[in-house]
Amino acid sequence: MRVALVAGETSGDLLGAGLIRSLKQSCPNIEFEGVAGPQMQAAGCKALEISDTLAVMGLIEPLIKIPKLLKLRRRLITRWKHTKPDVVVGIDSPEFNLGLEAALRSTGIRTVHYVSPSIWAWRKGRVNNVEKAADKVLCLLPFEKQIYDSQGIDADFVGHPLADKLPIEPDVFAARKQLAIDAKHVVAILPGSRDSEVSRLGPVFAETCLLLTQRFPSIIFVAPMVNSRIRVAFEKHLDSYKIRDRVLLVDSNAELAITAADIVLLASGTAALEAALLGTPMVAAYRVSPLTFGLMRGLNLLKVPYITLPNLLTEKPLVPEFIQHAAMADLLCTSLEDLLKDNDRRLTIVREFKLIRKLLARNADERAARAVLKIAQR
Repeated sequence: MRVALVAGETSGDLLGAGLIRSLKQSCPNIEFEGVAGPQMQAAGCKALEISDTLAVMGLIEPLIKIPKLLKLRRRLITRWKHTKPDVVVGIDSPEFNLGLEAALRSTGIRTVHYVSPSIWAWRKGRVNNVEKAADKVLCLLPFEKQIYDSQGIDADFVGHPLADKLPIEPDVFAARKQLAIDAKHVVAILPGSRDSEVSRLGPVFAETCLLLTQRFPSIIFVAPMVNSRIRVAFEKHLDSYKIRDRVLLVDSNAELAITAADIVLLASGTAALEAALLGTPMVAAYRVSPLTFGLMRGLNLLKVPYITLPNLLTEKPLVPEFIQHAAMADLLCTSLEDLLKDNDRRLTIVREFKLIRKLLARNADERAARAVLKIAQR
């Protein structure tokens, strides 16, 4: 059996790697190829292109990459129309994958879209694109399946792999020992995995760190960097605020950094869910280009009251959000300071976060693999 996969960004790479490993358990001789990151490649996927190629966000930012992305999509369509894999799995990156899947599906190739687009949040009309593109949609969140069921679209709720893999009771002491951290207050800083995120939030987060050191002289920061490029970019921002010596930069390993921390400052995204599943309170920031934000607001594209996923999975919002112009160092610092000083509030947040794990822990890799096999074997 041959499976083609297209994953965008770090989060998609991790999902793809888990899917590959589970598929191999059922079909040891299965072959994989596609757009893959280091995790998928290590799991056994031949990379025709790297996942970072699809790492774009917003409404305007992808326009810059359109020629390159269209060329890649044409190349993949031509290749897979000729080689005809048993199934094509598009992992996240809906702007790229839905068009790819629709083109291939029209030729009789089976397709699966893994990770529903956020149709519940904005651009609900995309549900029609999903219907044309995918034989099956694999949803990470329970309320997503309900939306597809109401539209008569074949979808499964598989849960979220992070809820299956992250420890139920993270060992804070062991994490700090591994990082050689000995401080009263520890804050994890996650400025994002995309260049655009770090360029917009990096300076703000660096200044926030500076302000926090003035209020908590013994505070230590730990920041996991997804790759060397992001590390170099963030270091420049830290240097500009003369705060580099107070920030421990670690390669990847967001889990270790979040576990070691009392609280987290992060770019809203997958990292917010990871922090919630590890039981670490957080403050989230979100910035896109002014034009993208203007269009989102002017056209009323955002349909939910919160953008940070944990806030959509709990009865009341537990993650302070600072969006666009509100993502300022003084406001972030004050919010983080309040969390650090209020132990009872942090304990309440931790208890509420445990409910998210119960909701999402469903052996996602295995469920996704079974669904993909069923589609491939039709």
